[in-house]
Amino acid sequence: GVFAALIVLVIGTIYGAISGYAGGKVDMVMMRIVDVIYSIPDVIIIILISSVLRQVFKANGLENQQSGFIATIGTGMLSIFIVFGLLYWVGMARLVRGQVLSLKQQEYVLAARSIGAKAGFVIRRHLIPNSMSVIIIAAGLQIPSAIFTESFLSFIGLGVSAPMPSLGSLA
Repeated sequence: GVFAALIVLVIGTIYGAISGYAGGKVDMVMMRIVDVIYSIPDVIIIILISSVLRQVFKANGLENQQSGFIATIGTGMLSIFIVFGLLYWVGMARLVRGQVLSLKQQEYVLAARSIGAKAGFVIRRHLIPNSMSVIIIAAGLQIPSAIFTESFLSFIGLGVSAPMPSLGSLA
């Protein structure tokens, strides 16, 4: 759950801050990409990625190894990590974008821009730190969501491998 929240936090914060600060057509295009990703069903993507990873590991002989990171977590858990990285950051990006849109009208942002601060500096130094309350709350709520998703997928046989414990496999 914590690893998934960190993935969501990093990708969503960067993407949402850039989209909100840029505004205009850049924001419109970036948010349409978010809408497309938001409409993809996650269970279908997990099934596809899991089956592709099994075939890749089987072709390379990595499936029957008893040591290593991939053998420890299994293809199901690796596919869950990849899907969290691909799909679940969009909610965080929307929240951060909304916060940045409201904060970029503040006087301290205007003062920073008037003395010649670059966009990256304004985002890193002013906008993201002032958006931290929303970011922390959203990341905290992402942890139980990730645990629930993993337990659901383990329950239907697509999640954690047999030696590792999971709520879904216990159910």
